[in-house]
Amino acid sequence: MDPTYSPEAEAYRATVKSFLASHLPEGWRGLGALPADEAGVFAKQWRATLHENGLLAASWPKQYGGGGLSSLEQVIVAEEFLKAGVPTGTSNDTFGIQMVGNTILHWGTDEQKSHFLPRILSGEDIWCQGYSEPNAGSDLANVGTRAELDGDEWVINGQKIWTSAGHLANWIFVLARSNPDVPKHKGITFLLVPIDQPGVEVRPIKMMTGDSEFNEVFFTNARTAKANVVGGVGNGWSVAMTLLGYERGEAAATTPIAFRIEFDRLVSLAKEKGRDQDPLIRQRLAQAFIKVEIMRYLGMRTLTRFLAGGHPGPEDSTFKLYWSEYHKIVSELAVDILGAEAMTPSGRWPISSFGTDQPGAPNDSASWVGTFYVARAGTIYAGTSQVQRNILGEMVLGLSKEPGAPRGTWRELQGQSV
Repeated sequence: MDPTYSPEAEAYRATVKSFLASHLPEGWRGLGALPADEAGVFAKQWRATLHENGLLAASWPKQYGGGGLSSLEQVIVAEEFLKAGVPTGTSNDTFGIQMVGNTILHWGTDEQKSHFLPRILSGEDIWCQGYSEPNAGSDLANVGTRAELDGDEWVINGQKIWTSAGHLANWIFVLARSNPDVPKHKGITFLLVPIDQPGVEVRPIKMMTGDSEFNEVFFTNARTAKANVVGGVGNGWSVAMTLLGYERGEAAATTPIAFRIEFDRLVSLAKEKGRDQDPLIRQRLAQAFIKVEIMRYLGMRTLTRFLAGGHPGPEDSTFKLYWSEYHKIVSELAVDILGAEAMTPSGRWPISSFGTDQPGAPNDSASWVGTFYVARAGTIYAGTSQVQRNILGEMVLGLSKEPGAPRGTWRELQGQSV
């Protein structure tokens, strides 16, 4: 692990800070300081500013509309933007740029890159993720959504669930089973599918917070072009693992910063409520501080490997497991500091239903109670804590595997006849 940046990197950091100073409104305190509706308007305007200045997809080649920056420069942009409390894009950009865009750069054909990448950055194509299903959540290889080739088009039937921001998207990348007569990790194809067609239905799912950022997506003879396969027919599992690696790439740099900002706000809450002199609260705050500092070093370790050209591996489950379990503990502490006030929360609820509240957020009881709700979901989405522990135990520590799963083709395992 190398916790330092080179002088060249720090010089670029100064450039990023200068950009922020010249483009943010006077008196800017962070996205969290804005009401939810104003935050949404600002995020869209800020996205356009980033696109104009080559910072929306900082590391993409300039020929596709990116900034042509190095991986290190991209990390510095992400760090400084988070410290300033500004987004690197809108909610669907996580799926469009960080996930499927990077995956197309890695696996896509020249035609796919030239067509899709500029449209992602322009906002013409807005993406969501079609991975999980009712019977294929933690066991992602068990996907049953079917894709059958019909002339020059794929015909898709099935269901996806927990589709974040699916109600805002017009494209979805889908893991579909194109061959049921091979083992379940094989015979999966990664497809790019338009949502705006009669065969696709998006249904919102009401969450604990009252939001509906999750959705169900149903495919009934939906269609997409034969050319909209990424990485080759039957190679969807490898493509899917590449995408999941990109999903966690920048998180090693930015997640510890976000949690430190949240911790400092929690300390302020304890002082405001007169709980900072309570010995038990002080002890729990100290434990949270230790944990968030450990998270910073875990992130540095991952980031050092990433910048050295390393690829995501099973050891990265440590980071996901750590931050999601930590967030449960620290949000429980916030509710205990609020005391009875947490039963009748007031003020602004978190802007997002994922992770911490935005930098600049007020110390409203609704912000903290909403974060308490959100923290539970963090141990489920992007891989449950139980799955992360299995990965670490079996693939990193070399412990005995769980009893072997039945073998056979996907169709045989489903008890289907040919």
